Amino acid sequence: MSDVPAVDLTAASAFVAAMRFDVADADGTRVTGSVDLGPDQHTPWGVVHGGVYCSVVESAASVGASLAVRERGQFAVGVNNNTDFVRPMTSGRLDVVAEPVQQGRTLQLWQVLLTRADDGKLVARGQVRLQNVPLPGA
Repeated sequence: MSDVPAVDLTAASAFVAAMRFDVADADGTRVTGSVDLGPDQHTPWGVVHGGVYCSVVESAASVGASLAVRERGQFAVGVNNNTDFVRPMTSGRLDVVAEPVQQGRTLQLWQVLLTRADDGKLVARGQVRLQNVPLPGA
């Protein structure tokens, strides 16, 4: 088993921290959390940029998929991200739930749902294909 430290998304980079994605619980079969949205993530037209949704979808799937293969000395990298934007937001909290659709030896497929915390309505949904690759130094 590899000695992999816990993932702290806020320390990863300024870009990742700007997403404001907070992982509440994560393992190789499910990732949950939330993301707070506001003016720092807006387009020039005052709504949250779709890239934020894509980034949260990719991050949630990557965390779960990497946890699924870490005992094999691997982590997962996204090779395709399809994110649908269902309704616009200007601010508020989204709940994030990511679960695998398929987990194989070399590839994984994860689905991620982003729903409004106040009423449960779907804001965006994504599907990420990830490749399992060796951890650096493994």
